Amino acid sequence: MSAFVDRRLSGKNRSAVNRQRFLRRYKQQIRRAVAEAVSGRKVADLERGEKISIPSKDLNEPVFHHGPGGRRTIVHPGNKEFVTGDRIDRPEGGAGQGGRGGSPEGEGMDEFVFELTKEEFMNYFFEDLALPDLVKKQLTATPEVKKVRAGFVSQGNPANLHVVRSMKQAIGRRLAMAAGPRERLAEVEAALAELEARGEGASAEAEQLREEIESLKAKVAAVPFLDTWDLRYAHRTDQPQPTSQAVMFCVMDVSGSMDEERKDIAKRFFMLLYLFLTKSYEKIDLVFIRHHTVAKEVDEDDFFTSRETGGTVVSSALELMSEIIRTRYPSAAWNIYVAQASDGDNWEDDSPRCRELLVNDILPLVQYYAYVEIQAEHPQSLWHQYEYVKSVNRNFAMQRILGLEDIYPVFRELFRKKATA
Repeated sequence: MSAFVDRRLSGKNRSAVNRQRFLRRYKQQIRRAVAEAVSGRKVADLERGEKISIPSKDLNEPVFHHGPGGRRTIVHPGNKEFVTGDRIDRPEGGAGQGGRGGSPEGEGMDEFVFELTKEEFMNYFFEDLALPDLVKKQLTATPEVKKVRAGFVSQGNPANLHVVRSMKQAIGRRLAMAAGPRERLAEVEAALAELEARGEGASAEAEQLREEIESLKAKVAAVPFLDTWDLRYAHRTDQPQPTSQAVMFCVMDVSGSMDEERKDIAKRFFMLLYLFLTKSYEKIDLVFIRHHTVAKEVDEDDFFTSRETGGTVVSSALELMSEIIRTRYPSAAWNIYVAQASDGDNWEDDSPRCRELLVNDILPLVQYYAYVEIQAEHPQSLWHQYEYVKSVNRNFAMQRILGLEDIYPVFRELFRKKATA
């Protein structure tokens, strides 16, 4: 087998290039691992990295080797048993070295564990949702900050030089450094004037005082008008933009018609909305409401794992949500967002009740309400009632989702409304 030695100098970003090559080579395995990680991750834990495992059988690396053709003469050192022309017997069964992953103890090769960074994990998450690059950058961007004044510093950008502050510093320094010589100068000048008043201006003592006066004036003049130590620069620091608090209601149908595939699509939808809200609000509460014929507030684990049988009464969830808003999240102090996921199935007599609750009780209190109908073959009664709600309320959006790539239209509308607000 030939050996290739890379003698290029190791650049600063060489490891990053190798990492990207690895991500491209094992893209399918990593995407599957990310999908499994999302299904087992909480909504609020979306923005973090992930350790994923790649099976050892998928880690085959390309190698360079000589082909089997050609005539070769091989001399093995230490041969004392064979000569040219001898035939070597075939090894008995089981005497070989075994497979690549085998061992006498029955242990195989461990899976390769690879850690994705937060940015890499989010890129794979967004790729499944078919989001445009511009929206990906908006979602993964750092929170906005503004520059605020933070006093003065002795070093900084020349463009931030504060002239008034620097001059005050220079005046104070000159007064401090020349205070002693000036006091002594005043004393010597007074002594010389006294000698001259007595007619002893030509004496040796007077000449000595004059020399001292010249020396003191030179010391005072030697104090620089402006020194490097006097310069002061305006200092500014990054301060996060003041944000208010928000609450996100996740409402989902858990009746028998909502299978695991529909729940997974709904979870992706809730995760994306939560990620959008974290870019605008510092504090976000999550409220999970599941319903079939009866609605109940639950934790996140029960919300995505429980499954009930029987029919669907959507108004029970809306009534419970309205009660929670009025008792725990007053609209004057909270920005309220609602995401509702359902397959569209509902009792015919209950759909008009849902429309009344939304128009009269809920929508006047919330910032935005997004309804998604997941994998419904045809629009049903709930969808038709919600169409009327959408026509009379600008903060209500609805979309039908058939797969993961269909989630983005709801958020495209959401971003458009936010941009024009």
